[in-house]
Amino acid sequence: MKKVDSVFSKSANRRSFLKGGTLAAAGAATLVAGALPGKLAAFDGDDRGPGVTRGDIAILTFLSALEQVEADLWIQYAELGGATNQGLSPIDLELNGKKIVTGLAPNYITALEVLDGDMPQYIADNTDDEISHHRFLNNYLASKGARTIDLSQFAIIPPSAVSGVPQNGRLTNLKQLTVDTSWWTRYRSSNKNPDFGDTFEQAVPDLAKGQHPAIPLNDNDLVLNPDGSIPNHLLAIAFTAGFHFAFIEQGGTSLYPTLAQHVTNLEVLRVLLSIGPSEAMHFQTWHDKAGNATQITDGNLSFPNLNAGVDPNNGATGPAVADEFQTNLIMPEPTIFLNRALGPVSIVRPTSTQEGGAVASVQSFADDGLFLDPATGKNTGIVKALMQLAEEADEARRQL
Repeated sequence: MKKVDSVFSKSANRRSFLKGGTLAAAGAATLVAGALPGKLAAFDGDDRGPGVTRGDIAILTFLSALEQVEADLWIQYAELGGATNQGLSPIDLELNGKKIVTGLAPNYITALEVLDGDMPQYIADNTDDEISHHRFLNNYLASKGARTIDLSQFAIIPPSAVSGVPQNGRLTNLKQLTVDTSWWTRYRSSNKNPDFGDTFEQAVPDLAKGQHPAIPLNDNDLVLNPDGSIPNHLLAIAFTAGFHFAFIEQGGTSLYPTLAQHVTNLEVLRVLLSIGPSEAMHFQTWHDKAGNATQITDGNLSFPNLNAGVDPNNGATGPAVADEFQTNLIMPEPTIFLNRALGPVSIVRPTSTQEGGAVASVQSFADDGLFLDPATGKNTGIVKALMQLAEEADEARRQL
């Protein structure tokens, strides 16, 4: 996540939940459905502390919206690269009661398995988790008398044209990604923290430039070499996906503890503290698998040998470089936190609203190219809608 001034003027677009008597801002209200029956009293407290506040609702609404975005992109990965057989345990991946067909691109799966043989299973599981997060958060909002969030009106982006993929519009574009891989060096640094405004080098510099597909665009991308080996182009697509998986999940790893600091109600806090660690589990898994990408070049995209002791950004060498890039150093290196005088500690980073809050999350997804409409080359309207929700979430303040 990185600091943003704002792609929209905060003063012009902020519509606070804290003003007026309604739960939803006028702009955001068009995105939501009515509350479900059987709801609980919206803002009643109990012996566990203060009731659910409008700030709490703003945070939950934003998180549900972002989880819908994540579910959308993970469904696309699962359709093409998800497991089709997991032994005696049945695959029960579904959305709104409808089964999600998985593993439609076997050669893409073969390329993903260069990173790890369990990649298809992990993809299916991660997809299931994100669907559950969005569903639960919406159900929880409804139980509190709040409106639920639905971004389906922005599902206009065409998916992969690989045979068998349902050709319904999607919220996210996985075909033109600009992937920030600075999370790699950020979690290996022993003296820098984004909460202090520090910046970090890219693990795969080429991924942060241009636009790269993380899924096969069509059946032509799935053709193997005459000898049956995997062409570099298909490997590059799979490796891009591998680094993108970690990019997405490190965002949630930071976002939940960041927003938890603004929650008032203890049960809402419990919700955030319970979902957030699952995002960290995802990130740790994908962090490990991305490091198995082999050194290849496909056009203007090269994946470096990160174990060579050479900085892929500037060619520097030495022990410090190895610390920054070596692939098996996936545990968060202790670094500075709160105050440099306190000494280093192993932490999630960032966790400040300025560097890792809701607005920064939306900006990072937009910078990633997730919302590019290929028909126009511009972001869909989902960015403005998410920004409005994000500003409301970041505005929330803990009430004692």
